[in-house]
Amino acid sequence: MSKKVCFISRHPDYALDCMRSALGLAVENMYAYCSVNVAVPELDDYNKENLEWIRDMEGEVYSTEAANVEKNDMAPITIEELGQKLRDMDIVVPYGIV
Repeated sequence: MSKKVCFISRHPDYALDCMRSALGLAVENMYAYCSVNVAVPELDDYNKENLEWIRDMEGEVYSTEAANVEKNDMAPITIEELGQKLRDMDIVVPYGIV
């Protein structure tokens, strides 16, 4: 049975690694999600492709930051919606906490 996993990034230095980790779990037949809750620079082609692959594997990359939604095509989510989504997850991973 596939697990639902959500990575939560709160530090800009680890946001892209967080996305790659979600993609790695999606490849391993898990439902993987990532929440980037800090502003990150515009994604390069490699990371845009990672974002699309996560979506192709039935996952998603969410962001509470409007700038990420606009320039990086991440799915918008509020803190309240994120809290509800986390209740549906089997595993929650706080990623890159400094």
